[in-house]
This record gives sequence, C-alpha cells and structure tokens, in this order.
Amino acid sequence: MQPTDRLDDDQRWRIALAKDRRFDGVFVTGVHSTGIYCRPSCPARAPKRENVRFYATPEDAEAAGLRACKRCAPDQLSREEGAVKDALALLQRSEQPVPLARLAALTGYSPTHFQRVFKRAVGLSPAAYSRALREERAKGALAGAEKVTDAIYDAGYEAPSRFYAAMEGRLGMAASDWTNGGAGRTIHYAIVDTTLAPMLVAATEKGVCCLSFDEGEAELRARFPKAELVEGGEEFRELFERVVAAVEQPGTGQDIPLDVKGTVFQQRCWQALREIPPGETRSYGEQAAAIGNPKASRAVGGANGANHIAVLIPCHRVIAHDGGLGGYAYGTDIKAELLRREEQA
Repeated sequence: MQPTDRLDDDQRWRIALAKDRRFDGVFVTGVHSTGIYCRPSCPARAPKRENVRFYATPEDAEAAGLRACKRCAPDQLSREEGAVKDALALLQRSEQPVPLARLAALTGYSPTHFQRVFKRAVGLSPAAYSRALREERAKGALAGAEKVTDAIYDAGYEAPSRFYAAMEGRLGMAASDWTNGGAGRTIHYAIVDTTLAPMLVAATEKGVCCLSFDEGEAELRARFPKAELVEGGEEFRELFERVVAAVEQPGTGQDIPLDVKGTVFQQRCWQALREIPPGETRSYGEQAAAIGNPKASRAVGGANGANHIAVLIPCHRVIAHDGGLGGYAYGTDIKAELLRREEQA
C-alpha cells in the first residue's frame, strides 16, 4: 500500500471494507445513494462500490451535498483533533502527570471516550504519553547535567527510584551513561564473514548494540565515541554465533537480546519493524499507520534510518510505495537478498 497521501480509490475502498480505524481522519467515504459520508471505520454495512466516492475532508464531502453519518460522526473528527491538540499542549507544559478526568473536562468528552480518541490519534494512552514525555525530558536533562539526581528531579520525577523503575529495561544504557555519552561502558565487537558481506556485530553485557555490513572499528567508534571498544572474547562467542545464524537465516533470532537507545518514537517504530512477519513487507505509510499515526510516514523513515541494528531490527522489510525496494543503508543488493531468503523460508 502507498503512503496515505498517495492512496488511490481502490486502496481507499479496501480500507473501508476492512473498517480500518487507523485511517480515520485521512479521508471520508461518501455514499451517494444515501447522501451520507462516513469514517473509513464506520461499522455500518458496506455500500455498493458504484455508489461510493472518496473525499479528503468532511468539508469536501459536505460541499458535494452529503451529510455526516450519525453512527460514526465523521464531522466530529476536527473536534477530536482539536481536543487531542489541547490535551497534548497541557501534557507538554505540565511537569506532573495530568489526571484523565482533568483532560476529559478540558476537552468536553467523558474520560472513557476521550481515552479512546487520544489513543487512536497518538498511539498511546494519555498516561503512557505523559510517562514518555518525562522520559524524554530526563534523557535531555541527563545529556547536559553535572549530577544525575538533579536531572531526574528537573524532568519531573518525584524521586530517583521512580525514574530508575520507569527506565528499567527501556533505555539500554544506565541513566548515568547519558551524561557522558557512554563513557565507562565496554562494547565487545567482532568482524565476521557472512554470505552477504563482512559484518560488524557489537554488544554490551545487556545485548547487541550494533549490527552492520561493510563497516569496522572506525564506524563503531563514531557511533560510541566514549565507550571502551574491546574485541569480542570467548564470553561473547555464543552470542555472536547466534547473530550470524540469524543473518544467514533472516526471520530467526527474535530471542537475541538487544541493547538499543532511541527516542520513544524511534522505539515504537523499531518495535513495529520487529512485528512485521518474515517474508512480508510494509510501506512507510503502512508502518506509520501501524503505530497509530498514518500521517507520519516521513518521520517513520527517519526513525528507520536511525536504526543501527540491521536484520534483528528488520528495516529491510520496509519498501517504497510503488513496490520497489527503496533505499537501504547497506545497499539494495543486500536488502533484496534478505527479502528473498525470508520469502523462501
């Protein structure tokens, strides 16, 4: 499927038949036999195709003489967008979590309904979004703080213990490592031969932190300029062998531990990549829709480009909207071969 700004009518029709709510707000479905227009996710019985036209906005549909469906209320989309925008503004300027009841009162919706509206638009609940904001503030503060504790309080956490509990297993590197670019951490690495190309694999004690092709120590040092780089010893042999096996048989190795760092948005994109089944592909627009933000295809492309763990975080499964391979950091020949092997498997 193409990115959402290039959908054709056949694709919109398939989306409407699937009642895919991820595309609510991207277009509306006009049914000229009844004179109404609907969201793509409208639960009403599907109309006949010859009676359907698609419009970019409710205003366009109304200009064509259609009225809003009372069941799915597509004309409320602009109101919902405004409500979400107001809630986001409040969450972004608040240093402490904002109760759902307060957000609902601000927007004029019931708490339950607003929770659904917000999650559909943002991809996270208000509480999860608020936690993500505090994590982002903490990472930004840690980057320039002299004391980790000061940065944690500045980010809005009531105590350091709250921050460490929230970060456990999510940032990869410990909180103090964010203040000095990873200084004091040890990264073990090896350059191994594969049937695709020479491969650089690197790992901390927590898991793989880099996997790339046709790169060496210089490129690894550029990514981790203040870490201690050590050639992988016997204690990392088994892990590196598992990584090589996963590269030779792409689609395996899902249980290999990873140690990655990225923004909350990047982590959502990377997780969406790992959820694409081996042998299948997605467009950037489809990946954006999968994380709940179908208009963010360009941002998704940027997040995919920031992925430093090839194959295990399979950005090779994202292709161009026209079905072509698109780009790949390590060359389209490697990308094509990875996809071929997954399809055969």
